[in-house]
Amino acid sequence: MRIGIPKEIKTLEGRVALIPPAAAELVQAGHEVLVQAGAGEASGYSDSQYTDAGVRIVPDAAGLYGEANLIVKVKEPVAPEYELLRADHIVFSFLHLAAVPELAEVLCDKGLTAVAFETVEDRGQLPLLAPMSDIAGRLSIQIGATLLHRPNGGRGLLLGGMPAGERGHVVVLGAGSAGGNAVAVASELGARVTVFARSRTSLARMHAMGPNVTALPSYAPLVEAAVKDADLLVGAVLITGARTPKLVSEALVKAMKPGAAIVDIAVDQGGCVATTRPTTYAEPTYIDHGVVHFGVTNMPGAVPRTASQALSASLLPYVLKLAAEGGLSDPALKTGINVRAGEIVHPAVKQALQ
Repeated sequence: MRIGIPKEIKTLEGRVALIPPAAAELVQAGHEVLVQAGAGEASGYSDSQYTDAGVRIVPDAAGLYGEANLIVKVKEPVAPEYELLRADHIVFSFLHLAAVPELAEVLCDKGLTAVAFETVEDRGQLPLLAPMSDIAGRLSIQIGATLLHRPNGGRGLLLGGMPAGERGHVVVLGAGSAGGNAVAVASELGARVTVFARSRTSLARMHAMGPNVTALPSYAPLVEAAVKDADLLVGAVLITGARTPKLVSEALVKAMKPGAAIVDIAVDQGGCVATTRPTTYAEPTYIDHGVVHFGVTNMPGAVPRTASQALSASLLPYVLKLAAEGGLSDPALKTGINVRAGEIVHPAVKQALQ
């Protein structure tokens, strides 16, 4: 298989799908690997490191897409890449089609096959989404803490508090990979943390994070009371393949404290807060109803070296399977197929786009 790794062109996206040691594994398995010039630079990997791994450097995206059969990238194709896609391509990347119907239409019109990282399910787990969710969860607290600074429009609150100073209240909706990591970091900072989850197992796991963590079931009156009192609200809700439900209404955002902050990790799938809209790291925040909102759709792109290493480690086994003969029939990869030969085939994605 001829595998192409393009340079990411989403705004301030520095990740690369496969780092040089992982690319070397593909070469050793007998595949030809093409990497677009400069694809790894923002993650700290030079073209020479790829050539040392047996990879061929291609000068531009047109050349790479023109030669490769399997396109492995981090973020979904964006408008300048649409014309480079062909019916015989397999695209393997994050897609989030439920929130981007125009991309779904393009992929179907092209007649290609697209496998989404976020819906690859293996033994009940989401192995390609999990490492990026871990990072996004941790970043949500690091970023949220700075959004509370007065120069950024926040309440002027030190999240962990100090002697004679109140602790900030962090509210986390969801206790999966992203939510759990957000709770862990907020707890370690000394904030007062309230997390909402549906299962007893998740509630017990969150409760055990520390004495400053309160874990509650997702009853609407409890969520409403906590959100009104929040200094920092983190949305970390996920329904695989589907558009995220709006758990926080615009009226509830209006009732939040002036200068409070929202980091909606679920923005890739539409966001779980009614006032969330997608942003980029070029202009990451906006203020709506006196509340600072952060809606960057590629949060882990802020730490591309860490994120590329984590993603590459999880991704390589599945690229090897996908590049092998009959790879699309692998049980885990089958769950990841969103578009096949120009048709939406993933049930949750299909329902979301109807």
